[in-house]
Amino acid sequence: MSVTLSKLSRRNACRQARDYLVYFVTMIMVTALMYAFNGLVFSEEIQTLSKRLDSLTLTIILASIVVVCVISWLVSYTARFMLTRRSRELGTYLLVGLENKQVARLFFLENVTVGALAMMLGMVLGNLIFQVLRAIILAMFGIGYHFAFSFSLKTVGLTLVYFVLIYLSVQRRVCLKIRTMKIYDLIYFERQNEEAVIQKGSSRKRTFAVSIVLGVAGTVMILAGNLLFGILGAGCIIAFLYGFFASFSSGVPAWFERHNEKKYQGQNLLVFRALSAKLATMGVVMATIAMLFTAVLIAEGTGMTFRAMISKRSTWLSCFDLIFSVEKPEAGMQTTEYRECMDYIRENISVRDAWQYPVYLGETAEVTEYLEEQAGYYPFYSRDVVMKASDYAALRRMLGYPEVTVEAGRTQGGHSTGQYLIHCHPYAGEVLKGFGRPVCMGGYTLEPGGIYTETFAQYLWGFNGNRFLLVVPDEAAEGLAVSHNIYAARTGEPVTESQYETLEDILDQGAYDGSTFSYDMFSLYVKSAEEAEAASFTAMTVFPLFYLALVLTMAAATILTIQQLDETRRYRQQYRLLYQLGMDHREMAKALRTQVAIYYTMPAIPSVLIGVTFLINLGGAVEPGTLTGTSHPLVITGTALGLFFLIYGVYILLAYTGLKRNVLPEER
Repeated sequence: MSVTLSKLSRRNACRQARDYLVYFVTMIMVTALMYAFNGLVFSEEIQTLSKRLDSLTLTIILASIVVVCVISWLVSYTARFMLTRRSRELGTYLLVGLENKQVARLFFLENVTVGALAMMLGMVLGNLIFQVLRAIILAMFGIGYHFAFSFSLKTVGLTLVYFVLIYLSVQRRVCLKIRTMKIYDLIYFERQNEEAVIQKGSSRKRTFAVSIVLGVAGTVMILAGNLLFGILGAGCIIAFLYGFFASFSSGVPAWFERHNEKKYQGQNLLVFRALSAKLATMGVVMATIAMLFTAVLIAEGTGMTFRAMISKRSTWLSCFDLIFSVEKPEAGMQTTEYRECMDYIRENISVRDAWQYPVYLGETAEVTEYLEEQAGYYPFYSRDVVMKASDYAALRRMLGYPEVTVEAGRTQGGHSTGQYLIHCHPYAGEVLKGFGRPVCMGGYTLEPGGIYTETFAQYLWGFNGNRFLLVVPDEAAEGLAVSHNIYAARTGEPVTESQYETLEDILDQGAYDGSTFSYDMFSLYVKSAEEAEAASFTAMTVFPLFYLALVLTMAAATILTIQQLDETRRYRQQYRLLYQLGMDHREMAKALRTQVAIYYTMPAIPSVLIGVTFLINLGGAVEPGTLTGTSHPLVITGTALGLFFLIYGVYILLAYTGLKRNVLPEER
């Protein structure tokens, strides 16, 4: 008997993999993604790229926990679905003499066999995906890639642990259910459906109205940007999704009953009859899938926004290979930490060109206030930041920028005049074109000159102004207060991570007065370290977010597709009857397309509305000038939608193609 059960389970497993091919392929892809990201966790090569990647393991494991929960839901839902559709077959096994525990064991072996096969194929594919991720990360760190196909026992082991947690826990619950079911219950189990959540029309109306209010309120609270409001808003959005689908789905049949004229227009009757059962009984499932789709769009858009912010930060700071500043104006460039840094640089770092200079604070904040009013600029300094024209010219020569001149101060009739330039970020330059006013400092009245927007280390505190500075004649800056002193250099070789850490330690010691940190501040930027930090941050945030987005999309779309393809037999009977009654083949194809479109659109519409609103608001919260060009919030939102619908569209196409091939009668 055990041999017979083994053969039967293998045969049924093959049939299951064929009949539920979408589910089988999805499990292969999910296993491949889990294996690939587990490979990053255990890759010594990746871990040694930078100490900043220490948190990569934690972020991937946290993402994998969410993935395991979602895939457990997918496997659990599919297992229950298969049990419902095969209950008559399993009940027949009991009728011919098998015991409940044998039938349960048979069902268990079938599903575990399918899962094990998907896991093995997924691991092979996962190794290829790991190579892609590995190549991307190495490229971000500027390291050449060489293909090396190999399996990691630790990666295999962790993926196997996930598989056991997912499959064994789910199948155990299903098998326990089979063990306790009677023959009658098992045979007629197929007739059980998810009941409509809300039966009464008045309750549907109230629930629908309340859900819309919660959806609007939740969106507004998320847009407010406050953490507490954001949490409350997320709760309102979740309540909106479940309330909306519980009332809307169960209310559609009732609406058609009250509007018979709509029911009989075109193919509405056919579509209504085909979808009414689904719409009335899948409210909870549709709401859950809509919530997952919302999470997908937010994860994709947030990942691209983070990546754009990191890239822009690196671009704004990339002109110098090494730059540091110390904020101790009273001591000038003679502070201990400044001298120690200089000594270390001379002894250990190959400097090609360098310049030391002070940065000053002007007498007013006219430009700062103008930029704050016109562009939402956040002021980092109490007064406008100023640089001497001679220092500015030396830095432009170092960076290879075209030479510019600042009209020197001159005195006429006891009144000193001159010119000032503005060097700023491009977005600030567009705004400051409208400033056009003279500024006074050091006894000089300075007229506006040109505006320059080349990269000039104007992003972080303590460098060449935050987003902008004024370049004035040397004489006008002589009596101004020094804000901080800077050393900027171009090096022959990239500064190593250990050299960066040593410089950081020297400056840290200077900021510590023996018991507490003093108010004296320092800033340190090393181009190679910044690039490594950008690559590390991308790997630790963007990669896990897209990992989650891919898995959530495939899991939710698989459930929708399984439900739709399972109606093949019933649809075939309906369309065959309609064909015999004389319905045109094109009309039937149009009805089928409409049916599939409505079914797949329902959970996507609220997700798109919420996701797009969130992403556009997220982009608006970022500092002006950061998200531009291909990183504009609208472009990011469009790209997120495109990626989502690209994957979702594959499942829709598979469902429609399968239904069209198996449901519609052949044309005569």
